[in-house]
Amino acid sequence: REVGYTFNYYINITMFPWLEVSYICTLVHADHGSTYFPEQSWGKFTNQDRAFSARLRLWKEGWWKEWTPQIVLGLDDPTSHADHGGGGLVSGNTSGSNNYATRYYLAVTKHLDFQNIGEWGIHAAFVYGNAKGMEHYKRPSFGTNFRFQLLGDQPLIKTVNNLNLMAEYDARTVNIGAHYQLWKDHINLIAELNNGKYFSGGIYFKIHLK
Repeated sequence: REVGYTFNYYINITMFPWLEVSYICTLVHADHGSTYFPEQSWGKFTNQDRAFSARLRLWKEGWWKEWTPQIVLGLDDPTSHADHGGGGLVSGNTSGSNNYATRYYLAVTKHLDFQNIGEWGIHAAFVYGNAKGMEHYKRPSFGTNFRFQLLGDQPLIKTVNNLNLMAEYDARTVNIGAHYQLWKDHINLIAELNNGKYFSGGIYFKIHLK
């Protein structure tokens, strides 16, 4: 490919505490010599790949016993319109689909509280990857995160408490990242090194409806 980067934008809505839905648009670059894009589009970001994702919480953490984890069923980019037109819906394993991020997963999560220090999250999932043009797989995924909760009102402590560190094996690559609450959990920064070397970063604005 001519460029090794892209951009995306999205909207994410948590309709209920147990249901989260997202719509993501990723910009597509038209390389010179492309047989898909017209010549006047070559060298530009000229199209976008659209995808839906959803997460359904089946079981809330601590519902039965304090030690019981949260259980979530999720999916990314499950269907799209056929790339040859006609309006038909196709899946990631179908010829003519545009499903470049199709996967399904069942995840469990447990958080451990370390008083006056922070909260440690442990995550495990089984992932079925079925994306177009990529290896199809069925294998486990693991992740962890740590959010600081230090005591004190000093500026440095407040700054550290807004930081959430993350690491994961997503069933394909090992990734490390961080999330930072820039302003009252309304403006947030997020950054990641995919496979430990490819940078991904962004900013998002969150609206709390209650």
